[in-house]
Amino acid sequence: MGDPVIEVKNVSIRYITGDLRNIGLKEFLMKKLTGKYQVQSFMAVDNVSFTVEQGDMLGIIGTNGAGKSTLLKAVTQIMVPTRGSVKVNGKIAALLELASGFDGDLDLKENAYLRGAMLGYTRKFMDEKYPEILAFSELQEFENRPFKQLSSGMKSRIAFSIASMLEPEILILDEVLSVGDGAFREKSEAKMREIIRNGKATILVSHSIQQVRRLCNKVLWLDHGKQIAFGETDPICDKYEEFLKTKKLP
Repeated sequence: MGDPVIEVKNVSIRYITGDLRNIGLKEFLMKKLTGKYQVQSFMAVDNVSFTVEQGDMLGIIGTNGAGKSTLLKAVTQIMVPTRGSVKVNGKIAALLELASGFDGDLDLKENAYLRGAMLGYTRKFMDEKYPEILAFSELQEFENRPFKQLSSGMKSRIAFSIASMLEPEILILDEVLSVGDGAFREKSEAKMREIIRNGKATILVSHSIQQVRRLCNKVLWLDHGKQIAFGETDPICDKYEEFLKTKKLP
């Protein structure tokens, strides 16, 4: 067996609130003068370890504030862990915040090319792929409309279409498949299965346990930054659903 596509070892991420960078110079000076200056910290991710092999689709589950999105930022190297290590073997396309990277004054086509450039693809490559991207998103009639006039569901469609059509080696999706109507969600899931069949690795963050059960062969369960479980999908999803009913960790 080759090296894992993603290897996360004992990763912890500490957030600091109230320091100079967080509150600004004016508020910092006022708090110092009045004796109210305090710096607080908390562990958004606390000693998490997991591996993703080629062909895996990992589901990350947990209630709000569990640390899921923060962990993804470490995997995509947007954020450097306070402790631990992250190794990634492959080109990542990440949809963490659907609205990021788009310009509201540009039209849909211009934004598609902009997102493609941000992902490192050439104009020639985008010229070849754009018709396919537009067709998959089903937004042909909105192609020349300013992006700010599109609904959040439309924005998620084009963002997902760009990332999935560009055939990344690793695709990371944060609540993306839960946006849009039922028909588009079904098509998105079918695309995910196609990516998995092609030997790519995918990480999906979703509040839909049914979706995780359908798509993922591995699950990572986080709660308040701590790793509760990592392993096969159904046993962990069963325990998580029981937790949601009782609010008692296993």
